Amino acid sequence: MTQTQKAVVLLSGGLDSATVLAIARREGYELYALSFSYGQRHVWELEAAKRVAASIGVAQHRVAEIDLRVFGGSALTDDIAVPKGRAMDEMSHGIPVTYVPARNTIFLSFALAWAEVLGSSDVFIGVNALDYSGYPDCRPEFIGAFEKMANLATKAGVEGRQRLKIHTPLIALSKAQIIVTGIELGVDYALTSSCYDPSSTGEPCGQCDSCLLRQKGFRENGIDDPLVTRKS
Repeated sequence: MTQTQKAVVLLSGGLDSATVLAIARREGYELYALSFSYGQRHVWELEAAKRVAASIGVAQHRVAEIDLRVFGGSALTDDIAVPKGRAMDEMSHGIPVTYVPARNTIFLSFALAWAEVLGSSDVFIGVNALDYSGYPDCRPEFIGAFEKMANLATKAGVEGRQRLKIHTPLIALSKAQIIVTGIELGVDYALTSSCYDPSSTGEPCGQCDSCLLRQKGFRENGIDDPLVTRKS
């Protein structure tokens, strides 16, 4: 692979997507980071995405404006309380109210469109099927189905100029393994934001599912989360 191959990387500003961006950089891609302002409660993550993109180095970072609040149906886009203090076994059962209907389908569709314009056949996404909070659009089956659909959906695909590959390097990793990988690649996790319900200045709540999974990953590695250390 040459250094000039382009990749669209979905970048939320969280721990997982920052790690994926670093992995794509290691693999020699020219990076095109794509974030979304979708009416999310935790809009602070976009500030984190800007910091991460600048830190890791991207050719372009774009923020697509969509508003999923018009549908609601999620604690992240509607007037529904974000669950706090759940045990790990609670997180592993059922689909939580922080699930945003069709979010990854929508995000990947935007990534597919940009990849076609860029002449890229590679999209990276930080989905995870191990330490994840029950989201159906984080499963390998979903990614495989979308990839198959995507290769039928574009002019570039029909003309044989694009064979889209959706890269999911974190899909079978635990949060602890993701963190180790990121540290090895020089990711500064102090720049990221994982919380579903942060303060107006971006401080993590420490009790939502995303915060608890993040804390578990750092704890299992025997190291401090820089966000928690900064807060204290």
